[in-house]
Amino acid sequence: MNIENQVRAFKWISILEGISFLVLLLIAMPLKYIWQSPEMVQIVGMAHGILFVVYILGALLLYKSLDWTFKTLMIVCVSSVLPLGPFYVEKKYL
Repeated sequence: MNIENQVRAFKWISILEGISFLVLLLIAMPLKYIWQSPEMVQIVGMAHGILFVVYILGALLLYKSLDWTFKTLMIVCVSSVLPLGPFYVEKKYL
């Protein structure tokens, strides 16, 4: 896979991971803890978990391909646990 395709795929993963995190925090968690309906947390939580792992693996691949510094890699990885972090990464580093 060439570098342009890697970056394009990571952009999509970054956006999807960010959206899944926001849905988990803003919709699924309130449903579970306010309205005692935990079903959505299981579904969205699993999707977010898979996207998170793929995001971190993608960041590691791009670390080599884009010749990022270790600091940039750490910013990209830490951004994955911040609610709007993946959107920041997608705009600033890709």
